[in-house]
Amino acid sequence: MKKTTLLFSALLLALTFGLIRGQYAQVGHWIYSHATDLEASLYGFEQQTIDIGEMSLALYNNQPTTNNQPTNNNQQQSDRPVIVMLHGYSADKDVWPRFARHLSDDYHIIIPDMAGHGDSPFDPGWDYSMPAQAKRLALLLDRLGIRQVHIIGNSMGGFLSATFAIHYPQRVLSATMIDPAGVVAPELSDMARMLARGDNPFLIHNRTEFDDFYAMTMEQPPFLPDIVLEAVGQSYIERRDQLEKIFADFHASDYLDQQLHRLTAPALLWWGDKDRLLHVSSVPVWQQGVNNLQVEIWPGIGHMPMVEQPAEAADKYRHFLTTLAAE
Repeated sequence: MKKTTLLFSALLLALTFGLIRGQYAQVGHWIYSHATDLEASLYGFEQQTIDIGEMSLALYNNQPTTNNQPTNNNQQQSDRPVIVMLHGYSADKDVWPRFARHLSDDYHIIIPDMAGHGDSPFDPGWDYSMPAQAKRLALLLDRLGIRQVHIIGNSMGGFLSATFAIHYPQRVLSATMIDPAGVVAPELSDMARMLARGDNPFLIHNRTEFDDFYAMTMEQPPFLPDIVLEAVGQSYIERRDQLEKIFADFHASDYLDQQLHRLTAPALLWWGDKDRLLHVSSVPVWQQGVNNLQVEIWPGIGHMPMVEQPAEAADKYRHFLTTLAAE
């Protein structure tokens, strides 16, 4: 409680001092960074940085360990079932804690920043394709001594979840994809139309473009003060070249349309019917490819159901997992 009070006081002091000096975006970035870390810590998540050899990956972990070395032990190094939660392109681990908090008492939860995102490093020479990111995820689990996981991902994270389940089937207890990339949609989304005319909405040049992009991401976004939105928009502007490289790599990955039959783990697919980034018409493509796929369409929800309706989404996900455990 004392730590929380001190950090809250520091946030207020930084806001006051920064605004006096006219550093609106800088203050917003500081507030957002520290407030999200504080919120995650209040939910029981600690930050870690794990060396996987090629790089170090940042993550939230509600069962942290100091053992960052690979393990050859076949015994799962966790006393609870493990869930790995994967963010989308340009996002980071902070999209998950409000959803994850509802599951943290019963599950060991790992929420990584994948390479090039959040607090994990970017290098223009690295490969950001889905197979490369799946290999990094496997290395991360090795370092943490985790043998098998339930995996859930949104957007690019959904693409990665399916890719990981296909390439490492022995490690996946279940795979959940939320509005995932990775297949060719029969109908064009708003983003697909923009890309077709050479305009990537993720590559931001000014605040107006960011506001237009942000409006595409969610139908029911959580409240964020303008000072924070200004900071997030500025971050997109500063990261534009990095995001362009990551986008090129993961879109060059082989799409999964012809590989979905290889996804043999119990699988769940969610899609917001108001998604403007990835069209809901992709759902039948996934259904035709994945045997026994459970599907739920979220009415009135956009691209990120777990952010727009975190408590309801967590309840539904818990039901899916407990049903599997009972079988």
